[in-house]
Amino acid sequence: MRIKNVKVYREDKSFEEGEICIRDGLFAAPGEETENSGEQEETLDGEGCYAIPGLIDIHFHGCMGHDFCDGTEEAIEEIAKYEASVGVTGINPATMTLPVEELEEILATGAAYGKKQQAQPDPARADFLGVNMEGPFISEEKKGAQDARNIRLCDVEIFHRFQKAAEGTVNYIGVAPEKEGALEFVEAVKDEVHVSLAHTNADYDSAKAAYDRGACHAVHLYNAMPAFTHRAPGVVGAVADSPHVMAELICDGVHIHPAMVRATFKMLGEDRIIFISDSMRATGMPDGRYTLGGLDVDVKGNHATLVSDGALAGSATNLMDCVRTAVKKMDIPLETAVACATMNPAKSLGVYETRGSITPGKKADLVLLDKDLRLKAVIKDGNVLTETGR
Repeated sequence: MRIKNVKVYREDKSFEEGEICIRDGLFAAPGEETENSGEQEETLDGEGCYAIPGLIDIHFHGCMGHDFCDGTEEAIEEIAKYEASVGVTGINPATMTLPVEELEEILATGAAYGKKQQAQPDPARADFLGVNMEGPFISEEKKGAQDARNIRLCDVEIFHRFQKAAEGTVNYIGVAPEKEGALEFVEAVKDEVHVSLAHTNADYDSAKAAYDRGACHAVHLYNAMPAFTHRAPGVVGAVADSPHVMAELICDGVHIHPAMVRATFKMLGEDRIIFISDSMRATGMPDGRYTLGGLDVDVKGNHATLVSDGALAGSATNLMDCVRTAVKKMDIPLETAVACATMNPAKSLGVYETRGSITPGKKADLVLLDKDLRLKAVIKDGNVLTETGR
């Protein structure tokens, strides 16, 4: 396949007018597919669209009435189908703070789905890349929409139970470093999983100690953590002072003020920021009452709040819409926003060799956007899911 007349997003984070070649589900060097194939070349006219890699969401819970924690392969299939339809071709869904045995079952289901998907690839569904465990090793004070009844102290044995059930697919585990045993936990598992600071009431010193001991990630920066102030910089200050740490941002226009998003880019730089959606099951659905982690949530527009206390309960916005919001309402350059939803998450997950950029040899997952960033086509593994003109 040849996709002509597009602005191609390059690894140096620039757009260049040109074309994209695909052979056997992978990006190919221009002309390579015609040299190795006797069949007539399929051509897609990109009509001047931006051509960007398929997005990767490393932290979200669900969409279209389904949640990863529903614990069924059918739910994951429907989630993966929706995500692919909006240009998110790689997913790393998140768990909630639930009983240990229930989490083991959810993780086992995710692992089974992942193996099934590898054995029987379906280009109409986003690739399952693993799991982001947001709980249960978090803080009661900053639990947000997590169920406090299931919060536990960090426990290496329990983490290994999780990873065994998940067949090694847990990529991130969240901790509150101020809690008893948390720093020792970080040191014990840092070589097995990305340790995140998540739903924590830690001050600067506690957070920095965790990062110095091997934690390397921050879950939805600014949310479910102490405020960033000039005398008490908290977790945000510790992230800023820890160059190896990558931080998630929810750019849905609800969770973080645009000025703070811009300030974060100035503070951390564009290579350390990962856009996430943190979307819950109401995403793609009408306004109404839904559940998240067993708790009731009211959704109106893109606001999702707990019925019990009004706390923000994830988002009702997919990652592609977050990218649009970052560009159109937060003044983040498109080139930067794309990197934060493709290259940066791929690098954090350790899969940049195979996805995350439009590079010969990588999976042919890409999205075409018009000048107003409206979705014109999704191509996954070289298969056109939604298409513009030919």
